[in-house]
Amino acid sequence: MFREMRRKDRLATEETGVALLNECVFGVLSVLGDDGYPYGVPVNFAYRDNCVFVHCFLEGHKIDAVKNHSKVCLTAVGGEEVMKGQISTNYTSVVAFGRAEVVPPPENDVRETAFAAIMDKYVPNEQVRTAAYTKAHEGNAAVIIVHIEHMTCKKRDIR
Repeated sequence: MFREMRRKDRLATEETGVALLNECVFGVLSVLGDDGYPYGVPVNFAYRDNCVFVHCFLEGHKIDAVKNHSKVCLTAVGGEEVMKGQISTNYTSVVAFGRAEVVPPPENDVRETAFAAIMDKYVPNEQVRTAAYTKAHEGNAAVIIVHIEHMTCKKRDIR
């Protein structure tokens, strides 16, 4: 169902991809948007237990797209370094394919797990702040959960 990576010499381990998902500040969530056009939107996200969590408002292009078509792709890139002498770039990347679902309010265990994962990534060790943020947004924020079905990790580091 999923294509094999063409450049097998750059294939990285799944552990490398998971580490990148945990380190990257943002990724690009690609969905099937309006009138069949692809829509790639930069998002903050968190990874936990083979899922990617994205929080968002209750309305918008991203939410509509996920509700209409659950297949999505999240791409993240890190460790970028332009190698001017080689006219190339060193990098690590991960492309995660999966099925997304929107979890709207009210609060439930899935939303709490998602908000905790996101807050732990961006403001670690601030449980009081996490609880306050979650409470403040319990009625006006949704969570998109991407259940990863396939992940490709790639790395180029030529020096």
